[in-house]
Amino acid sequence: MAEVHLEKVVKKYGSLEVVHGIDLDIAHNEFVVLVGPSGCGKSTTLRMIAGLEGISGGNIWIGDRVVNDLPPRARNISMVFQNYALYPHMSVRENLGFSLKIAGKSAAEIDAAVDEAANILSLTPLMDRKPGALSGGQRQRVAMGRAIVRHPDVFLFDEPLSNLDAKLRTQMRVEIKKLHRKIKTTIIYVTHDQVEAMTLADRIVIMRNGHIEQQGTPLDVFTNPVNTFVATFIGSPPMNLIDGVVKAGKVVFSDGTSLPIPTRYHADEGQRVQFGIRADNIMPVGHALPPEDHMAELDMTVSISEPLGTETILFGEISGTEIQAKMFNPRPVEAGETMKFQITLDKCHLFDAESGRALRDA
Repeated sequence: MAEVHLEKVVKKYGSLEVVHGIDLDIAHNEFVVLVGPSGCGKSTTLRMIAGLEGISGGNIWIGDRVVNDLPPRARNISMVFQNYALYPHMSVRENLGFSLKIAGKSAAEIDAAVDEAANILSLTPLMDRKPGALSGGQRQRVAMGRAIVRHPDVFLFDEPLSNLDAKLRTQMRVEIKKLHRKIKTTIIYVTHDQVEAMTLADRIVIMRNGHIEQQGTPLDVFTNPVNTFVATFIGSPPMNLIDGVVKAGKVVFSDGTSLPIPTRYHADEGQRVQFGIRADNIMPVGHALPPEDHMAELDMTVSISEPLGTETILFGEISGTEIQAKMFNPRPVEAGETMKFQITLDKCHLFDAESGRALRDA
């Protein structure tokens, strides 16, 4: 079994602490994605698990072993980097088998492991090519194959798709998901791309400034963000946040517009709040998803429209705050056109303006 357990793990560079005593449990065969903005500590955390960075405090377990002082080669992990790290003078076959050759495995063992990895990743037709003759996606598959041949307890991915174009990133996300289903082992994956996190993960761990802000399934962190950072980081477009004050069961914005408080939230009279609306939950009347309970309506003037085919993103303002809305079954919209929008209140959010914390009723 290849559980990974972090207990109060700290990383310091001199007097600067960049990871602040995080706790994290990762189950065997779980696909966990560490996500967050640049500098949040996600790659440093991955490198500490790998043994490429020493820890400054706490403990790391892989399986039933504390690995704090073990070198990377003794941890039975494999790591895939964003720059592929392939040997340019070696063929695909030689790249795949190199680590096993260094480990002293027999030629028969190396051939069997290499052929298995090549079959899993559809690399068999490419075995005699050098990395320079491969596309970016093919190189990334070779890098994954080189990790597979070692049969590690844990796979570690450090932003492996960041060098690929948008189409290849989409293709490789599918390849990585298929790989996890085939090899059935623990994967810890680091990215700054929340779309990658949402599409790949069994569980997302959202980090900021060396802390874990929230962790949960992709659906849970999307529908129940604990604070405004998570709310605006997860989801595309990001959640709209409008400043307001609670008065008589409503949130009143600075221009006098008001909306009822969503039923799953509680706020005190006079409390300063931020009202959160995702673009999917503010839609033009007549171009919206089927209505649900607890709907509200308001008028908004469209400043910009971005047609995306089956839907259009509309930009406008509520109380001086730029808002993004979604228009389904779209039609052309002119700048300056005022439209009536319906808001799904049960899917809206409420946060304390000072702390940024969600005000969900206990």
